[in-house]
Amino acid sequence: MGAAKAIKQLMHEQNISVSQLASALGIQPQSMSNKLYRDNFSFDEVVHIADMLGSDVKLIVRSTGKEFY
Repeated sequence: MGAAKAIKQLMHEQNISVSQLASALGIQPQSMSNKLYRDNFSFDEVVHIADMLGSDVKLIVRSTGKEFY
């Protein structure tokens, strides 16, 4: 799952609009829409957005199942 898909799902579950998320991040709604459309987020942005949406980002090593937060 790409970051944009996960972010959209979190936004939907919490009834948060693109404009609301953009405002919280201090960017224009059009910029947020572009990032979601292009799935163009840095890892730091994903972590920050997840935190704002009350979520965590977790990386899992496929071969060992080891988890990193």
